Amino acid sequence: MEFLSMIEEAHVLACDTLARMFDDRKLMKSLQDAQYDMMLTDPAMGGGLLMAHYLKLPVVLNARWITSGEGHFAIAPSPLSYIPVPGSGFTDKMTFVQRVQNMLHYSIIVYQQRFMVGPSYDAICAKYFEGGCDIISLIQEADIWLMRSDFVFDFPRPTMPNVIYMGGFQCKPAQPLPPDLEEFVQSAGEHGVIVMSLGTLVNALPVDITDQIASVFAKLPQKVIWRHRGKRPSTLGNNTLLVDWMPQKDLLGHPQTRAFVAHGGTNGVQEAIYHGTPVLGIPLFFDQYDNLLRLQERGAAKILELAMFNGPSFQQALNQVLTHAPYRENMQRLSRLHRDQPIKPMDKALFWLEFVMRHKGASHLRTSANRMPWYSYHSVDVLLLLLAAGGGVLLSTGLLIRILWRTCRKNRNKTKQH
Repeated sequence: MEFLSMIEEAHVLACDTLARMFDDRKLMKSLQDAQYDMMLTDPAMGGGLLMAHYLKLPVVLNARWITSGEGHFAIAPSPLSYIPVPGSGFTDKMTFVQRVQNMLHYSIIVYQQRFMVGPSYDAICAKYFEGGCDIISLIQEADIWLMRSDFVFDFPRPTMPNVIYMGGFQCKPAQPLPPDLEEFVQSAGEHGVIVMSLGTLVNALPVDITDQIASVFAKLPQKVIWRHRGKRPSTLGNNTLLVDWMPQKDLLGHPQTRAFVAHGGTNGVQEAIYHGTPVLGIPLFFDQYDNLLRLQERGAAKILELAMFNGPSFQQALNQVLTHAPYRENMQRLSRLHRDQPIKPMDKALFWLEFVMRHKGASHLRTSANRMPWYSYHSVDVLLLLLAAGGGVLLSTGLLIRILWRTCRKNRNKTKQH
């Protein structure tokens, strides 16, 4: 609940900022006079959507998440029987108990949107838009979704024609390393190097954990490049280089790189796929476990949860990723699949951005399903009618048979009397 409360507070702050913008008449007039062609926004926060609605602009979403949960659940059929809710920790092959838990996870997202996130946006809609509006409806009415995912990474699922997949759009061929870093990498010889980074949000793990990590690294024949901004571990070995920043994409694409120790952020996972580098994942929060789970299911990564972390478990997991060939082979296969596209993800995204500007939107790609009442969408009214009609036919047939049987019985009795 603490995490949900943090999200709620973030949306409250976003709506406060948006309200101040709407109240600034000079600012709003300048935005209207600018006559923009399109709004490109991330729907994880709804401010861009409301601004686009105010300015009457076509909308393109740079998306994976919306105000509550993952974007597909707002626009595409999402059967909970085989589509895991983010945060559930499930794959697309769920047991009965897992399907029950998956449904409960989904109910939490619905509750979060309706009672924790939605009210802040409802207040903005009621105050600044005649007739009101609804943030989820605005999300569903977006012209194009540029989804930061693809089906090399994600589990197969239903989608919509206005969803364009651009997973790995930021990935590029590796560039030469700075001379000092290249010298360190080459000094590893045939053993190669290990790259470790926990992203930009976490500078360092607790000291006892970093000491255990450094101790394990010190025992390896490989060299290690570790993005670490905390206290220098007391067990650090001569084979480990601590850096404040690293050219991660270029290191992952270097032929000397043997493994990537990572937290499982979307960008890092997609860069590992692009360059074919196997991953040892240490998920910390949010979607990271689910991201790593998708790689683990494909045999390209191994997950080591922080709750189960210790020196021996880290050493065992790392040795497994380094020495078991299938990890690298499976990740190299994912890399080949990802790269085998007729259009690069970034070029695809640019085409659709220009498409929306040329045609003032892409309403022909939007489904009308989002405007249907739930009972029509699920054909509950049709099923009830058919059941009623079927029941009526059965009842009528039963009554007819009963009448005929009684008539025949009366005639038989009259015949016997004569």
